Amino acid sequence: MKSHTRIQGIIFFALTVLFLVTSFSYAKPKDKDRWNEKYDTEVYLFGEKPIPFLTDNIHILPKGKALDVAMGEGRNGVYLATQGFDVTGLDISEKGLEKAHALAAKNNVTIKTKVVDLENIQFEPNSYDLILCTYYMDRGLYKKFRDALKPGGMLLIETYNIDYLKYRRFNAKWALNTNELLDLFKGMRILRYRDYDDAREAYSSIIAQKPSP
Repeated sequence: MKSHTRIQGIIFFALTVLFLVTSFSYAKPKDKDRWNEKYDTEVYLFGEKPIPFLTDNIHILPKGKALDVAMGEGRNGVYLATQGFDVTGLDISEKGLEKAHALAAKNNVTIKTKVVDLENIQFEPNSYDLILCTYYMDRGLYKKFRDALKPGGMLLIETYNIDYLKYRRFNAKWALNTNELLDLFKGMRILRYRDYDDAREAYSSIIAQKPSP
């Protein structure tokens, strides 16, 4: 009887593990498929021009190796490449990155890209002069940026904040709380920070620098 119960327990455990593994394996392809379908159009959904916060502050950003996290269709990373940065873009969507390469070719520059699962990615420490991440919200990912920067390197982040919910139906989980970027990057030198609200959309932007030894 004990042997039978033990066998039932082993079978239950194995089925549970199989369910968890299967659920995880299907979760990411759904994300990938959703974004590939979204980007499967000749139109650049977010335009071909970089965000103004990037162009307005390009003169203070350190030239060198730049990482564009959640690159999408490439508008920001391609702009960095036109300004002499060595750009690598990361995204879950092959279709988005294909459009990024097309945009780079249109602007007579080259970029490197890699299809990745951003929720589980690990970065080489002290590797990048600049890390850019716009309109992709992952607090766990943000915390990894500091270690990935070279001493003196900078990060630039812009995404929706909690005030955006006044104007659009949006999951509050993916919105920054008031002054959250300032709290997340305490200990870094804050070079630029702003909260923007034009009664149609609201977002927060930051440029922070990793201290040198």
